[in-house]
Amino acid sequence: MSELRDLQKILIDFRDERDWAQFHNAKDLALALSIEASELNELFLWKKAEEANIEKVKDELADVIGYALLLAEKYDIDIRQIVVDKVKKNGEKYPVNKAKGNAKKYNEL
Repeated sequence: MSELRDLQKILIDFRDERDWAQFHNAKDLALALSIEASELNELFLWKKAEEANIEKVKDELADVIGYALLLAEKYDIDIRQIVVDKVKKNGEKYPVNKAKGNAKKYNEL
């Protein structure tokens, strides 16, 4: 978990050195996250996955992760805990005996 906190600190230091915290409200961080995710998607549009430019994928993925970490920091969210909790919820919705090898949504299993 300390690695995630370390990444958050790097992002926060970068932000604060530029006095950008004033722009980083939760709404705008969520919008930025969505926009960066769209830019990541665009790298795959109309091509096979293996044709995507991996360096551009890295850049856009870093942006997505960065904004997600900043949004989590804004609400003092424990990233590790919310991921663990979500995996547990998904485990209940998608039990192995019904979901293994199956791409159906939980309500269709």
